[in-house]
Amino acid sequence: MTQHVDLLIIGAGPAGMAAALVAAPTGISIALLDDNPLPGGQIWRDGPQAQLPGVASQVRAQLQRYTNIRLHSACKVVAIAGHRCLLLEDADTGWVLAYDTLIVCTGARELLLPFPGWTLPGITGAGALQALIKAGLPVAGERIVIAGSGPLLLAAAATARKNGAHVVRIAEQASLTAVGGFTARLWQWPSKMLQAVGLAHGTYRTSAHVLDASGSARLETVRLRIGSRTEKMVCDRLACGFGLVPNVEIATALGCRVEHGAIIVDPWQATSLADHYAAGECSGFGGSELALVEGRIAGLVAVGQWDQARKLWPERKHWQRFAHCLNRAFALGSALKNLAKPDTLVCRCEDVPYADLANHSNWNAAKLNTRCGMGACQGRICATAAQTLFGWEAPQLRPPFSPARIATLACLEESNSAV
Repeated sequence: MTQHVDLLIIGAGPAGMAAALVAAPTGISIALLDDNPLPGGQIWRDGPQAQLPGVASQVRAQLQRYTNIRLHSACKVVAIAGHRCLLLEDADTGWVLAYDTLIVCTGARELLLPFPGWTLPGITGAGALQALIKAGLPVAGERIVIAGSGPLLLAAAATARKNGAHVVRIAEQASLTAVGGFTARLWQWPSKMLQAVGLAHGTYRTSAHVLDASGSARLETVRLRIGSRTEKMVCDRLACGFGLVPNVEIATALGCRVEHGAIIVDPWQATSLADHYAAGECSGFGGSELALVEGRIAGLVAVGQWDQARKLWPERKHWQRFAHCLNRAFALGSALKNLAKPDTLVCRCEDVPYADLANHSNWNAAKLNTRCGMGACQGRICATAAQTLFGWEAPQLRPPFSPARIATLACLEESNSAV
């Protein structure tokens, strides 16, 4: 049978949890979905070795006080099941959920760019390394290089050091001028300035990026370009993160307008689709503070509390200025588009090298001729890399959006039969 809720929120990160909490006092039925086992999203990811900030623990505790909020953890959206209906699946079952109003808080994922040796065991994304350590990965005594762009590099390095790793280099591709300019403006956001001071480390280098990695059975060495010189380092792990990519696939499938890779919203966090809102990093990057205030605005508007939502606009503007400063300072340089060699794999799932893709003019042509994007990740890694490498438009995800059980897919027919 199809279930129904008044408000459905996809994503239990800061934005999703904030939206649920401001809407809950009205007494409406709320479903909060997330594909992680516990709420918090990527930024407040829990685990045996995680140290959650106080605000994350407070928000979690507040969620538990409302009986009209139902949290569906380890749950994923499989397909669109009709007008304002989604097919869902968790560890136990699949079902169709109908809703009146939807808030998309699907967050973002790391942008991974291919370079020679990037598929060696021991190489992950920067955020992925942080998540693995929080989940219990032992790194004590390991030599780690972290490369890419943005403050996530420093956060990942700090997590690694707290767990006994030796971070031998942090390579930031942005220039000293860009990073210095960003740092000089942090006085406008005191909490961010304190974070920056706490994360600063002597191994940090600007105008630096990975060239290649090598090893026999797993990673052994990495070469970095630092300014005009090349540095070769022995290491046990390499974590590369070149920024973030908004998770817009579900919003796109629903029909929400997406531009420049992010969901377009108006001042009320409303998308182009009536009664559908978006908040957090799926609509642009700005950190947990911006995600929280956007989530509160979306949640208030979803329950008709427009005046209360408008009062939050100045706070949102404050953090939007930070987001603009951040994104401008750490914009990717053109050199990163030229890291891959002809034989460098771009699609790891289907073993498709750069040379096989370079001959095509768009994603669809490359996929039809090379099977690029047809593996387990369904193009989430290689398609986003191709946008950076070739300027191709992002493909639209087709259902099922992720692997699902046959019994779950059968719910679609049962739902249609009941109509």
